[in-house]
Amino acid sequence: MTPLQVATRAGLRRGLIEFRQTLTHKEDIANLIIPTVIFIVVMIFMRGAKLPGTDFSLGTATVPSVLGAGVLFSGLTGMAGALSVEREDGTLLRAKATPNGMFGYLIGKVVAISYGVVLGIIVTLVPSLFLFDGLATGGLVSWLTLLWVLVLGLLASLPLGAVFGALAKSPRSLGLLMIPIMGLGAISGVFYPVTALPEWVQYIAQAFPMYWLGLGMRSALLPDSALLAEIAHSWRPWETLGVLAVWSVIGLTLAPIVLRRMARRESGSSVAARREKAMQRIG
Repeated sequence: MTPLQVATRAGLRRGLIEFRQTLTHKEDIANLIIPTVIFIVVMIFMRGAKLPGTDFSLGTATVPSVLGAGVLFSGLTGMAGALSVEREDGTLLRAKATPNGMFGYLIGKVVAISYGVVLGIIVTLVPSLFLFDGLATGGLVSWLTLLWVLVLGLLASLPLGAVFGALAKSPRSLGLLMIPIMGLGAISGVFYPVTALPEWVQYIAQAFPMYWLGLGMRSALLPDSALLAEIAHSWRPWETLGVLAVWSVIGLTLAPIVLRRMARRESGSSVAARREKAMQRIG
């Protein structure tokens, strides 16, 4: 077995262990359940509203949009937060000190965060199937579409999260990442159709993966009667595939470069300096 294969197996095992550990902490479980409950309650109140120009429930249409936004949010912030925090506490330095340790570490993070994203989708989608009419009426086609959109969504978000985490000076600076994400959520048709926004805003939304993740999830879970609220009255599957693939390539190209530079800068003295600075903030 080659060293890379050993590192891959170790990373897969590490990711599974980390994911299992999140299921044993009350805080992690609460962070999963509470936002899900809030979103479902909000969508229940939206059930009486209709998509513009249709008789379809706005609450039902919002479910897949929230799932798409959740994939991007969890992938970006999950990976960025893990890299930033574990660089500061010395975890990355220890990984760097072992053969192919950084590779195994990243594999583990991808696995752990991906499991978390899938669990979040299940926790949101399962009760929604009972609470909202008109979801996943396409049978096997719906679930296959959901699968490829989810895979591309993770590929588009996790590498970008690694880039942001490697560039962040400290975990506290990652709060700035929330501002553009929330802004994209406001213009990407998550809670209301993007066609209700000015045309120039629609073009901005379509340049980023959050809109396409929401559209892909809607194409998987909503019937064609909801198409009247979409741009060009189409699910645009090939455009969704293309844009998410482009963002995946961008992230996968940038992430190794940025991560290598970050790893080269890691040393015992840099970790000690960050810890001293953190202690000064606490003090």
